[in-house]
Amino acid sequence: MNDESAADWGPFGRPIFESPEARALSRVGVVDVGSNSVRLVVFDGAARSPAYFYNEKVMAGLGRDMSETGRLHPEGRSRALDALRRFALVGDAMGIRPLSAVATAAVRDAEDGPEFRAEVERATGLKLWVIDGREEARLSAQGVLLGWPGASGLVCDIGGSSMELAELKKGRVGARETSDLGPLKLLGCRSKKDRKAAISKGIARLAAQVGGKKQPLTLVGGSWRAIAKLDMLRRDYPLHVLHEYRMTVKEAKETIRWIAENDLSDLKARSGLSESRISLVPLAGEVLKAVLNEWRPPEIRVSAYGIREGMLYEQMPRAIRERDPLIEACRFSEAKDARLPGFGRTLYRFVRPIWRSARPETRRLIRAACLLHDVTWRAHPDYRAELCFDNATRANLGGLTHPERVFLGLALMHRYKNSRDDERFGKVLSLLPEDRVREAERVGKAMRFGAMLSVSDPGTMGELRWAPKKRVLEFRMDRATAGLFGEVADARLRALGASLEAEVVVKGAS
Repeated sequence: MNDESAADWGPFGRPIFESPEARALSRVGVVDVGSNSVRLVVFDGAARSPAYFYNEKVMAGLGRDMSETGRLHPEGRSRALDALRRFALVGDAMGIRPLSAVATAAVRDAEDGPEFRAEVERATGLKLWVIDGREEARLSAQGVLLGWPGASGLVCDIGGSSMELAELKKGRVGARETSDLGPLKLLGCRSKKDRKAAISKGIARLAAQVGGKKQPLTLVGGSWRAIAKLDMLRRDYPLHVLHEYRMTVKEAKETIRWIAENDLSDLKARSGLSESRISLVPLAGEVLKAVLNEWRPPEIRVSAYGIREGMLYEQMPRAIRERDPLIEACRFSEAKDARLPGFGRTLYRFVRPIWRSARPETRRLIRAACLLHDVTWRAHPDYRAELCFDNATRANLGGLTHPERVFLGLALMHRYKNSRDDERFGKVLSLLPEDRVREAERVGKAMRFGAMLSVSDPGTMGELRWAPKKRVLEFRMDRATAGLFGEVADARLRALGASLEAEVVVKGAS
């Protein structure tokens, strides 16, 4: 994602949310009728990195006991229908009908699936689109691409009654297959031996269709997220954001073993997982262990984006799909909340000379920070810096790893505050190497200085020049800047110079 591309910064680089195509996607309602849960999500905001305007889930358990009966669970069916009636009314109230509604393995496989679909349409007007397993795999993989355009590796989506596997190659969905390895299906096995045999058979069938061993593995689905949440608990992980959480194979297997050795009711209380979710975790753990043994991924990633986000991605034109979700979300936030919308671009150009030789991924984060540098200005000054940090590290943003979240949050915090209380941030900062902590501080101090040099005309900020070998930071003022360069601005420039371990030289207007 090149920060110098004309598409992003040139004359035709307007934020994608300003285009008519994007505005058409600004409020999209999706209903997902799964084997375990029924959910309504309404997406809103920047079309390439949408916010969750509304999100409601009911753990209906449609697929429970279906292995024995071949039919949808009666209580689950009733609860699902009640939830769908409500979702239809919510959609009407928001003016977003018709809702896009999909049903997966339980409705797909049940004897009374067609009867249930007809009942839903009579009661709510919703038409359920029943998708097959390979289509489910494709949509889940597209959901991953919503957060990481250009991603490669395997995507494994576990639901209540099925598990899908798909391969991504440079942003394209390739081979994909489905299986009966959902934990609700495995509950129907008569013994542990039968369950082990069913898992082995299902894994072998998937492996015959989808290769790609030793590739990064992205996990999608509630049971996988529950295991990741328990991994966080076991490791005392400091940042409780599941999206882009990462584990090694060793760590995941240790957590699966730890779950088996502990009381589920205790884990439920400590993790906040629901009863219906925690009850399926041990079975999901057995499946995950088999997946890891077969495909041997070098890294495991957790995605909060899945089939619902894949349905949104399905509606996006290619021009929107190819945009950077992080930058688009930051541009949208700046346009909505900043005092001077558009100044983030100018600020980035101003500070960029210091990081001219930096890696592209670092320049991308600096660019994002410049766009967000002023969006919390309405907060109380005593809490603004901490709020910046919390917003960046916990925001619903795609295209951002956990260390990158911390880097972005730390840079924004130092935009408002020269120092920090390490006791408050110490555990989270442990996710960043010390040299990256210092780099984020420098970014924040550069923005802190640059923000003082424009009141109405961003084109008159002057110029920074950085000579890293000589360790000289030079600031050249033009005539308009000279009047704004007071003692506070000078102190901020000196603080930036100190963070760079550099001599500061100030040159007046010629």
